[in-house]
Amino acid sequence: MDASRRDLLRLAPALAAASALPGQNAGRPASIRLAVSTYSYWHFRTERYPVERVIDQAARLGFDGVEILHRQMAEESAPYLNRLKQAAFRNGLALVMLSIHQDFVWPKAEERQKHVAHTKRCIDLAAQLGIPCIRLNSGRWKTIRSFDELMKVKGNEPPLEGYTNEDAFRWCVESIQECLPHAEKNGVLLALENHWGLTTDTAMLLRIWRAVNSPWLGINLDTGNFPGEPYPEIENLAPHASIVQAKTYHGGGEWYTLDLDYQRIAGILRRAGFRGWVSLEMEGQESPETAVPKSLAVLREAFAS
Repeated sequence: MDASRRDLLRLAPALAAASALPGQNAGRPASIRLAVSTYSYWHFRTERYPVERVIDQAARLGFDGVEILHRQMAEESAPYLNRLKQAAFRNGLALVMLSIHQDFVWPKAEERQKHVAHTKRCIDLAAQLGIPCIRLNSGRWKTIRSFDELMKVKGNEPPLEGYTNEDAFRWCVESIQECLPHAEKNGVLLALENHWGLTTDTAMLLRIWRAVNSPWLGINLDTGNFPGEPYPEIENLAPHASIVQAKTYHGGGEWYTLDLDYQRIAGILRRAGFRGWVSLEMEGQESPETAVPKSLAVLREAFAS
């Protein structure tokens, strides 16, 4: 027996004991890690909840990472970004995704270019923060102006007069393709979400993803953004998901309330071989001070097997 094998056998009991030590990840596969979105503490309804405070809360509660909502950031200066990055590092947290708002569903090319430029700017911000992924939207027709009204019809928005969803599909594919070289250069994955708009239809989401056909475009699976029965849709997206956003609705949802079975969702993701981040988006009206810990407990239990 060579020396390296003897050393390994000698250390085996200590390694086994160390692996059995309790910790925040105990009982949960190392491949599934839990983050919290800063959105969980701010739903556009009140004064912005500071991102720094979310980082502190996430560390206190035992999350593994934080997802940052771009619109929640106080500014975009280099000193501010560096403070956020340092705060996460000091707390032992990963910054896992920058969720941005952009919209490629515009008939006018100059309008689409504004959103392409915004996406590239956000790629730069993510790279500065050390974030490997940004959430991408397809955009929507904006024929229903109010988001509250859009929620009442479950995202079923008619196209602008004179245009079809085929036009929007082409605009989205072309706009994303224009962003890809910048994403690859900076090492930032674009994750297209099943968000309210063109990609409310998961068949359209997958069609865009396949048409772009790039390793730098992934899919962000949001468990709460399905107009009908969620579980078959989750099964459709799970094999292709790069990251998952997990919605909860303590105190009743801001726009709607779903009773999601996270044991079942965890099983779907596990069977699909998903090994990425699950990021909590608490979208209920209960105070995040109590609702986020409750949500974390639900996700920990679901992903413990």
